[in-house]
Formats: sequence, C-alpha cells, structure tokens
Amino acid sequence: MEFYECLPFWAALDQTQKQELLQCTSLHHAAKGQVVHNGTSDCIGLLILASGQLRGYSLSEDGREVTLYRLFPRDVCVLSAYCMLNSLQFDIAVQAEKDCIFWRIPAPVYKRLMHQSAPVSNFTLELIASRFSDVMWLLDQILYKHLDSRLAGFLLTECELNDTRVIHLTHEEIAHHLGSAREVVTRMLKYLATEGMVELGRGCITVTDPARLEEIGGASLR
Repeated sequence: MEFYECLPFWAALDQTQKQELLQCTSLHHAAKGQVVHNGTSDCIGLLILASGQLRGYSLSEDGREVTLYRLFPRDVCVLSAYCMLNSLQFDIAVQAEKDCIFWRIPAPVYKRLMHQSAPVSNFTLELIASRFSDVMWLLDQILYKHLDSRLAGFLLTECELNDTRVIHLTHEEIAHHLGSAREVVTRMLKYLATEGMVELGRGCITVTDPARLEEIGGASLR
C-alpha cells in the first residue's frame, strides 16, 4: 500500500502537486507506547497510518488522560498538524497503541495544498468534522453515562478490535482511556467480576459474559 491510496483527492492533484507529496512524504515507525505527537508543543504534520493502531488523547493539568479517538490502518490524522488550521488550537497528543508504521506529510506542504486545491480542503474539513463528532460523542458519554456503562462498552469494543475475549490492558491503562481514576476502574471491574461478567488476571481481563456486558454498555456502544 502507498500513502496516496489513502488520500481520496489524489486523482484531483496535478503532476507538480503529486510530485511534491511524493518527495516530501516520509515513512516512520513507532513502538507500542511511544508518543508520536505531543500536543501543541509540536506540529509534525499529517499522519497516515499504514499498520498498527494510534490513539488521540487529551491530558489534564493533574495528569489524567482520556482517549478522544482511535486511528486504524488507512486512517488519516489531521490534528497532529494543528498549526496549519487557522484560529484552531488542539492540545491533543497521539500515541501508538500497537507497533505502528505511518507516513508523515509536513504541515507546510499540506497547508499549501489546502490553499491550492478545493478537493484537499474539502477532505480536510470532513476529517476535522469527523474528529469533532468523536469528541462530542465522548463528551456525551462522560457527562451523561454511568461509568459501568462506559466500562462495559469499552471492554466489548476491545474484544471486537482484537478478536479475542482476553484484554491485555492494566487497570491504569483502562482508566486513561476512560478519563477516570485507576481506583474507580478497579472497583468497577471487581463488581463486574463478582457478577460473573469478567475474570480478572495479572495484566489481563477475560470477558466471560458478553451478553450481560452488552446489556450494561448498550448506551456506550457505537
């Protein structure tokens, strides 16, 4: 797979624009856990994920994290190039959830293309709208849904993403995803375990009754 196969506007570019992208786009690797974009302190450009899994997250002043969205192969991350978006500031970091390979288009190059090409501009606006939709959905979850529902939904989503009922995440990592405290997540997991919906192990959680989890997490499933 080539990076331009993930860009729906590629055919609309002229030869000069295509050549510039081919020359400027670079391939990168990131190990699981590595932060590839560190909020407003860096503006690395547009990211196109070739393999692995990335997550965009926000970090509060007291060190609490919450996952805002996830990226999968062929997905494009535009918020890592926040500096090319006039009047918009995104204090969002991007971290590798799995070992990743991704392409990077420098922000100045992509910004120039946005000004030159309506298809590029339209694609970018649609991408930003999609990310804001993810964030608004999350905000609704945090404000109006109970943690047991969000936790159940998260566990089922993890099972689906990894095609297994065994989830290899610590309670701390789950808390980071949900924007909660580890102690609260641990307490809720113990409750789910006493109800027979999960089994807790060292560094892993096994979903034993997905049907009951789905009943609890229905409002938090997408």
